[in-house]
Amino acid sequence: MIRVLDEARSLAFYELALGLTVAEKIEFIDFSLIYLSNAEQTFELELTVNQGRTESYDLGNGYGHLAVSVEDVRAEHARLSEVGLTVTPIKTFENDGRVVGTFFFLTDPDGYKIEVLQRGAPGRFL
Repeated sequence: MIRVLDEARSLAFYELALGLTVAEKIEFIDFSLIYLSNAEQTFELELTVNQGRTESYDLGNGYGHLAVSVEDVRAEHARLSEVGLTVTPIKTFENDGRVVGTFFFLTDPDGYKIEVLQRGAPGRFL
């Protein structure tokens, strides 16, 4: 996931550069999630657009991170906890009663956050 300032500019760039088009857009009150993909691969990019933002993001606070999907997010959370790795509690993210994702974050030795998502929720993570 990456945060973008100008939705139209970003959509045009990713379509031109990588052939990615909108697979789904989910609008919240103050931000939107836009999922981009193409038919050539299972890769999907999530863009987050914060409403009312006028300044470009400093990449230090843009909240970009690696995300991986797993077959059973609860089992993976338990396994990682048992081996002593740093994980956040599991969260379920919903919009209008629809589960958008179930996930937790894992911290690597350098402090980077890695999002671990339940595969298939919302059907985006193959």
